[in-house]
Amino acid sequence: MLDIFTNDAFSLVSLTNALRDVRPRPSRLNDLGLFGTDSANTTNISIERIGDILKLVSPSPRGSAGETRDMPKRNIRAVAVPHFQRDWAVYADEVQNVRAFGTENNLETVINKVLSRIDAETADFDMTTEYSRLGAIQGRVAYKDGSELDLYTLFDVSEPSEVDFDLDNGSAVDGVLRRKCTAIIRSVRQVLGGIPFVSVHAFCGDNFFDDLLQNKEVRETYKGWNQAQILRDSYVGPNRSNNPMFEFGGIVFENYGAIDATGDGALMGIGTDKCRFVPLGVEQLFQTYYAPADYVETVNTEGTRLYAKQWPMKNGKGIEGEVQMNELHLCTRPNALLRARRT
Repeated sequence: MLDIFTNDAFSLVSLTNALRDVRPRPSRLNDLGLFGTDSANTTNISIERIGDILKLVSPSPRGSAGETRDMPKRNIRAVAVPHFQRDWAVYADEVQNVRAFGTENNLETVINKVLSRIDAETADFDMTTEYSRLGAIQGRVAYKDGSELDLYTLFDVSEPSEVDFDLDNGSAVDGVLRRKCTAIIRSVRQVLGGIPFVSVHAFCGDNFFDDLLQNKEVRETYKGWNQAQILRDSYVGPNRSNNPMFEFGGIVFENYGAIDATGDGALMGIGTDKCRFVPLGVEQLFQTYYAPADYVETVNTEGTRLYAKQWPMKNGKGIEGEVQMNELHLCTRPNALLRARRT
């Protein structure tokens, strides 16, 4: 039975290429196109920064010496790319009646069974990617085992203070909420040092979003003009997702409330009373890096997102295999990730 698995269709390259044809499961951060991707041929990523501060040049008398600029020092940090792996198996009994002994006429049927097994594993990898990216937009890349990569520590910057939106204040001064939004946008611009960005997007927990949506200042803004329908529908323009969303104060607020999507306690989304602000359209602000698999065939090759490999069981009763992912998610300027609380 195992002779069928010596076919090229079951090679590392073929199985890995088959995974590329599997459409990723829906995930909001993936759909938003927030993260750029890059491949590495090592298991560590080195990030180099040579300052990020622009300075004006002072005028000087003609014919005299000019001023001297203090050049920033180069700063290089190495980060290990996490390794994720799932093992699988297909037993002889599972393909017992697929083909006649000694023939490979029904090879495609066996391939489909193997790919089906691999495809079931990739769903969890997709969830893992979204979970890690959610951590990256909050400044701390989280993993299922409870460990995390603190991006503020990595880049030696301070985490911005949390802004109190005071959404439970029924007698707030008119305009104060819009002023907070303007301050958020200005703070992002300040941190980015003049680097252009397209817009600011906010991911909100359930209570934060609900109280913001029914806030008097927000509702009064939409009354009497054609955007009132957007407020009623809790949705805005071409960026529509499965999450409710609307625009106010120059920021798109999207409800991405935390849920236990996997049943293992790992919450996907933003805490119920919290909100996270993310600048969109900044080149290389959010990056995903792929490292090569730990196979002889992949040493020093450019990494790809997923790898799949199989080999015969020692007792001849089937095939064992694995799917693996070597993937790192970063925000290269975590101090641009502002945050707020409901009250």
